[in-house]
Amino acid sequence: MICTLMNKHTPLVELDIDDDTASILKIFEVIHPEHLPVGITITNGLPDRKSLNDWWLGRSIPSNRSGIREALDIMNISYTEQLLTKCCGLSLSDQYWISPKAHSLDWDRLNFFQNQFSDNVGNALFGQAYPHGELDLMSPCNTTDGWLRKKWKIIDGKRCLIKSGSNPFQQEPLNEVLSTSLHRSLNYAAYVPYRLVWENEIPYSVCENFITPETELVSAYSILKSEKKRNHHSLHEHFLLCCEHLGIPGMKEFLNYLLAFDFLMANTDRHFGNFGAVRNVDTLTWLGAAPVFDSGTSLWHDQVSMVIHPNGDVPSHPFKPAHAEQIVLAGSLDWIDFSALRDIDEEFRTLLSASPYIDEPRTDTLCNGLKGRVRQLEQLALEQKHQVTVSHPKEATEVHPESPDFEIKL
Repeated sequence: MICTLMNKHTPLVELDIDDDTASILKIFEVIHPEHLPVGITITNGLPDRKSLNDWWLGRSIPSNRSGIREALDIMNISYTEQLLTKCCGLSLSDQYWISPKAHSLDWDRLNFFQNQFSDNVGNALFGQAYPHGELDLMSPCNTTDGWLRKKWKIIDGKRCLIKSGSNPFQQEPLNEVLSTSLHRSLNYAAYVPYRLVWENEIPYSVCENFITPETELVSAYSILKSEKKRNHHSLHEHFLLCCEHLGIPGMKEFLNYLLAFDFLMANTDRHFGNFGAVRNVDTLTWLGAAPVFDSGTSLWHDQVSMVIHPNGDVPSHPFKPAHAEQIVLAGSLDWIDFSALRDIDEEFRTLLSASPYIDEPRTDTLCNGLKGRVRQLEQLALEQKHQVTVSHPKEATEVHPESPDFEIKL
């Protein structure tokens, strides 16, 4: 299929895409390279085909998505990549899409931000077979990442992402709701709020889309690939340098907050795909860091109680393998009001107590674990303060809190 890769109304490059595998076979002509996705390698004036293919096929549902084989059978599709062309590559995270040369299409009439879309794919992803007729595969669910079951649905006119948990504890949706309370307690403004819904005694998290028809989410992974990493730079240094060169404001302050937040949440899955920055697609102006989202894979969600230790360390991503190492990158912790976190474990207890998958002993263990994370971070903050006082005794009263960036408007 000969088509044009578009960014909203702007044509970027003409391509030949294989109808069966959705792979890019050939790149013909570059029209507006400045609007290409961030991180795409340009060689001799043309986007590198492998680099563009990695980005394009990376838009598809991952093959390890929970229940994906059953869903593909329901939709009579062999591979998740084949769903890309069924929806023209359209997403609710950005404005990239493909327009076939044989019959040119109009973004205004197709995009999922302003037009209705089918629930068929989302229902199939949740194991619900369509009772009759042919399925409508025009859906933003075709371009969602992650291994947990999830689907987009229009609720009261708003585009909402509904996400499930995993066996045996179904804890991830509860963690997302707790993360919302934690952000509020930390007095941080740039986060995606989650609410909890129950269906057939199964919990699901629900959040509204924070991307608009004028903006796009650029993953930290794409930002990281925008420049070649030098050997003497750490991942953390390289990422911040990439942000600086691209002109993304406030990213260092955002990361400082994110690392402290993830420490408290014992988040084990903050990879480069679930944080990033927001850019205006029309002007290519960077608006700043994306609000914090996707924090469910945390708080020992899949660990049995006997291995949960309140004062133990926890594996981390993306900069260091353990939170005890990674938190050092967060700089000053003086901005945290630990008195506001005094009852956060009791909020967690209320959430957990409503779940039929989590018994009282596990609830006690998880709440003690969260309380232990708060104590550990507070101890680190006290040690930092003591070190500053010892190093600069005359200047100790002049040390000011390092505040997170509250200026992001999305």
